[in-house]
This record gives sequence, C-alpha cells and structure tokens, in this order.
Amino acid sequence: MSRGDRLLLDDVSLTVRPGERIGIVGENGAGKTTLLRLLAGLEQPDSGSAFTAADHGTGLLAQTPRLPPESTVQDTIDDALAELRALERKLRETEADLGTADEAALAAYGELLTEFELRGGYEADARVDKAMHGLGLAHTGPARKLGSLSGGEQARLGLACLIAASPEVMLLDEPTNHLDEAALDWLESALTSHPGTVIAVSHDRIFLEHVATAVLEVDADRRTVVRYGGGYAGFRAERSAARQRWEQSYAQWCEETAQLEEYTATTAHGVAAGRAIKDNNKMAYDRAAGRVQASVSGRVRNARKRLERLRAEPVPRPPDPLRFAALPRSGETGGELVSLTGIRVGDRLSVDRLTVAAADRLLIHGGNGAGKSTLLRVMAGVLEPDAGRVVRRGAIGYLAQEVPVHRPAECVLTAFGRGLPLTEDEQEELLLSYGLFRSRDLRVPVGSLSAGQRRRLALARLLARPADLLLLDEPANHLALGLVQELEEALAHWQGALVVISHDRLLRRRFTGDIRRLEAGRLLE
Repeated sequence: MSRGDRLLLDDVSLTVRPGERIGIVGENGAGKTTLLRLLAGLEQPDSGSAFTAADHGTGLLAQTPRLPPESTVQDTIDDALAELRALERKLRETEADLGTADEAALAAYGELLTEFELRGGYEADARVDKAMHGLGLAHTGPARKLGSLSGGEQARLGLACLIAASPEVMLLDEPTNHLDEAALDWLESALTSHPGTVIAVSHDRIFLEHVATAVLEVDADRRTVVRYGGGYAGFRAERSAARQRWEQSYAQWCEETAQLEEYTATTAHGVAAGRAIKDNNKMAYDRAAGRVQASVSGRVRNARKRLERLRAEPVPRPPDPLRFAALPRSGETGGELVSLTGIRVGDRLSVDRLTVAAADRLLIHGGNGAGKSTLLRVMAGVLEPDAGRVVRRGAIGYLAQEVPVHRPAECVLTAFGRGLPLTEDEQEELLLSYGLFRSRDLRVPVGSLSAGQRRRLALARLLARPADLLLLDEPANHLALGLVQELEEALAHWQGALVVISHDRLLRRRFTGDIRRLEAGRLLE
C-alpha cells in the first residue's frame, strides 16, 4: 500500500477475530490510518485483498467529521443510526401485515426482530443520551450546527454517535483525542463492555492498557505490521524480550568473531613447530607432522569460512539507551535559567511571574488553546512577547510540538550534523548510535520524511547538543510507543532543568516534579 511515491505497507497479512479489542500503534506517517481505512473498505490495497465480515454492521470514527458544517447535531445522530432507523421502519411495515402473513412472512419478521434486538435497536436513543452525557456533550442541543462546535466537540459527537449505533465492528481513529479524564474513563468502560469487535488507533498508553486485548504495531522502517498478544502489557514485555535477544545475539557475534580472528591468525603458525625427532625416525616424523598440518589446516580453512560468513552478515550493535547530555554546571547556570516577568502575548498568554532554576522539573498541562505552546516558545526565545521581560542563562534545548522543514532538500545526516564540531563520519556514528535511523535513511531528503521521522530527527539533534535546560512541547507526539517509553526513561535520568508540556496521561502520572495547569493563558497554582 503506497501514498504517493512512499511505500507504507508491504506484504502484510493479519486476521482479527470476532470479539477482539485491538490497539493499532506506530509513529505518525507509518500507515495506521491507512490500515484502518483498508479494514473499513474505504480504500483498496495496491495488491492483495482486505475485507471485514460483520453481519451487524461496521462503523468508522474518522479524525474529521464527514457531514458539512451546516448540518445539525440531530442530523449527525440520525446519520449514525441510519441502519437501525431503516431496520426499525422495515420492522414496523412488516408488523402492519402480520394479520394476513403466511409462515414465510412470519419467519422473515422473526429474523428482522432478532437482528433489531441483537443490535440494541430499542435502546439506541437511550444510548445516544448516555453517550452524550458521558462524553461531556449533555449541554449540546440537537439543533446546534456542526460549524458552531469546536473541533473537540465535533470529535466527541462523532464518538458518541458511533457508540450509540453499536455496530458489530467499531473502527476508531485516535478516539481519546479531546477527552478529559471523566470522558476517558467512560469511553474505556463503554468499549470494554461492547459485545463486538473494537479496532482503535491510539497513542494513549493507559487507554491501551485498559481496553486492548492485543496490539498491532505498524512498523514504519520495515513497512509491516507486527502483532503482540496479551494487550499493551504483552506488547511491552515482547519488545523488552526482543531487545534482550538482540543484545545476546550481538554479544555472541562479537565473541565468536573475536575467537575466530585469534584462531585463524595464530594457530597456523604454531603447527608442529620445533617438535624434536624421536629415535632418529625422520620418515615417521614427517608423516605425523604432515597429518597434523593437514588436520589443523582444514580447521583453519573452516574457521576462515565461518569468519567470512559472520562478517558478511553482522549482527548490528543495539542502540545505546537514549540519554540527554547536560553541560557542566557553572556559576552562571547554577541559579535561575529562565525568568519571566509580566509576560503578555495578545489574548493567548498572561504570566505575571515564572522562574526555572537549575534542576527544576515542571510539567504543564491544559486544554487545547490554553497557551501552553505559546509559553514554551517565549521561554525558548522563539517568540517575543508583546509585553514583559524574559531573562535566559545557559544553554537551552527546545523541542517544538510541530517540527518545521526549512531545508527540504537537505539530507537527514546533514540536517542532524549542522553546527556539530564533528567530522561527517563521527556525525554518522553518533546518529546511528541512537537507533532512531538506519544507514539507508541518512541520505534521504528531509522534505520526504514522515511526521514521525521528522520528530525523530528533531529528537536526535536535541540528544547531540548538551544543555542546561530542556523545553519539550508534547515530546511523545508522532513517535512509536516503544520510543516514547525510551524517551520517558531518558527524562527520568536527566539531571538538568526540565519544562515539559504533555497530555500523555502515563507520563503525567510518573512525572517527578511540579505539575501545573494552564487555563486561558494563565498558570494555576
């Protein structure tokens, strides 16, 4: 399956069994949404076949609504329940003729009634009300135009309608976006109690822990899909075991290669050298020495062939754990690193006083549009405030929420190494040591990278440049979940100052430091 000239999925085979709850994970641009649309029948693969068998309907929650903005909330509900409404009309029409119905008509009516009941037709309107309340839309009247709803409200309305329709197979694309804690809890409960099949693309690790019975990882580098049983816990355990197997294989390869190199270099030189002739029997001596020489030479040849095979198919070195580099603390960086006083940015941000000192750890969270990214851009010096004073000391490492592409023709290695005091070979060795890119990717133009790959490049640049203070805006965005776990561990080991913005529930729960909420541009205590 391709997008333009970029191959997303290649030779993928998978089966989802009835009643499973599948979480689809992977970095942005890997092909998760494409896989979901293939399962929904909205796209066809370049080769092969994809189909979903569901007698009681399939429903897709897309990331954007499909109805025009002049449609109403009630239009959206009616569209979601269209199949149930049609089934109910057919049922009522059949009921009207039951007085004169023959045996075949009665049987057909029974089948209609059974299907309607199995799909929860009698409770559909009640499910709508329950879903609207559970997802925080109880205040939204049926006459409201979709265009008057925020993006988050539209997403929650689509989710409420899909759950109310209760199709046999639910296909959801990032269903946790725009939900608060209460709505997330309600959604997880609704999906775990759904009697059919659930397939959800998600980056929310707690959602996956609570809902998924199996995980499908869309691997962007290998362009394939890997299945993990045992839910998210099984996904984590298998990835950890795979890492251990890789480390063991690499250690064995190194050990065997070293032994063979030593054997082939030294053994042949010591064959029968200086052995004394016994009983003046030179002929016997020569025959014995010849047999020893032939035997050892054969073993040396076999060792050399084995060594050639090992060198031809080396086990790559596992990447080092991600670690951010801190600058040695000096008098300048021992106190306040950033201080904000009287900051105003239009109607987006109003901060009277905020300081970050050496070794401070601060996590900021809040709703969309609260001003979180604006605050971090001001702290990083990317955005000048309309009013107020900003003082910065020491080196600041900044990871923006969206990574701009200023030089699309520049290759990955050049973009990574720009400004580093290293040779090109040293830059390549350093970049590959992170495990974020493969050798074949280093000459790829930055403009052709996916969102996830651009995020990895920005992260690699940050890892390579020592800092006193890290400013990270949604660092888990666009990354594969295995890498998110590594990033979280790297931040736990970081000894410098840190300010991070994150909506990731698991990262927030594990964060050690101050946690503050930003609402309407103002920091709350």
